[in-house]
Amino acid sequence: MGATLVDRGRTGSTLTAAGALVADWARGLLDAADVLAAGITSLRADATSRLRVAASLTIAEHLLPVWLVRFAEHRPATTISLDVMNSVHVEAAVLAGSVDLGFVEGPQVAAGLDSREVSRDRLVVVVPPTHAWARRTEPLTPPELAATRLVQREPTSGTRTALEAALAPLRTAPPVLELSTTSAVRSAAAAGAGPAVLSVLAVRDDVEAGRLVEVPVPGLDLGRRLRAVWPRGSRPSAPALELLRVAHHGRAPGAGRGTRPDALSD
Repeated sequence: MGATLVDRGRTGSTLTAAGALVADWARGLLDAADVLAAGITSLRADATSRLRVAASLTIAEHLLPVWLVRFAEHRPATTISLDVMNSVHVEAAVLAGSVDLGFVEGPQVAAGLDSREVSRDRLVVVVPPTHAWARRTEPLTPPELAATRLVQREPTSGTRTALEAALAPLRTAPPVLELSTTSAVRSAAAAGAGPAVLSVLAVRDDVEAGRLVEVPVPGLDLGRRLRAVWPRGSRPSAPALELLRVAHHGRAPGAGRGTRPDALSD
């Protein structure tokens, strides 16, 4: 540096006047370097973090696998743990802090949560080819559907809640069967236990293969929004925001454009 900074002697080393001045000048620079190092460390920790996710059955079975593959392309060092449960339990897990991000399919979101639409879905009425509805020439009406005993999911599932909301003005018959998984409902309907109302994502292959027949219900809105949820007032972590971005860009065919996932206002 062109100046003597330290006097060395038998009893140790001491700063010269020039050394003391340089040390003062360097203090702010070293503090800034510490801040920079801490920031880089936090980014590295974030990049190798764990993201805890909970999702409803329909989303977990038919949408999340593709989302997670794309997520891993951008954040290969982030580990995701996934819990699959119905929408009410997903919201409870997010509120309890046991997961960082949830995906639900019900018509409403619980108090205390912020949400963002990530995709859209449509429920359809399905029956086996041998069912009378598969051969009817007159459209099925909402009152007829409401009066029919259906094979259904449990009351807290997003699919059941969405159907009840769509039929809310009408009095509905009790289910003929209540089953805890979408695949069980689909199999029971195909076996002739009764009509079912399920996500078009869940029955698409069965309808294409002829195992089930979709029965239109003109005048009944069975569309629904699929949402990501997180605790109200908090900003999702960087891995959670990345999964939101992937989910938004991987929306189901025919879905609207919606709102950017990084626009986190209600």
